[in-house]
Amino acid sequence: MAKTTSTDTPLMQQHSAIKKKYPDAILLFRVGDFYETFGQDAIVASRVLGITLTKRNNGAASSSDLAGFPHHALDTYLHKLVKAGHRVAICDQLEDPKQAKGIVKRGVTDMVTPGTTVNDKILEHHSNNFLRPFILPTTTNMAWPF
Repeated sequence: MAKTTSTDTPLMQQHSAIKKKYPDAILLFRVGDFYETFGQDAIVASRVLGITLTKRNNGAASSSDLAGFPHHALDTYLHKLVKAGHRVAICDQLEDPKQAKGIVKRGVTDMVTPGTTVNDKILEHHSNNFLRPFILPTTTNMAWPF
């Protein structure tokens, strides 16, 4: 997991804060027209997706692994990560960058896993895709799909 240091840029501090909430998922972090991955996520994404792994250092002594792809190619790459068995958290820009004062607000807008997707590129077309709900014995009688 990435550690936040005083030398981290505001963007990397924002990334670290969001990544802490989703430590077991690959975080696709929207930066402009690209989805970027950093650190261990970048290493995994590079290997699974066959994209270039590079480094980012912003003038600091230490560097961070980086891999990314254009945002319009999300459908091309997302299913590869999920089919490889990874949970993927998609973090988008929540405001117009032109209207933002300071760093653009970002948040996870979708969590995609092999068991929760309804994306046609991820589902198996030649086999059943089951979703099983069950009811936990509580006072609220809530049903949870699994």
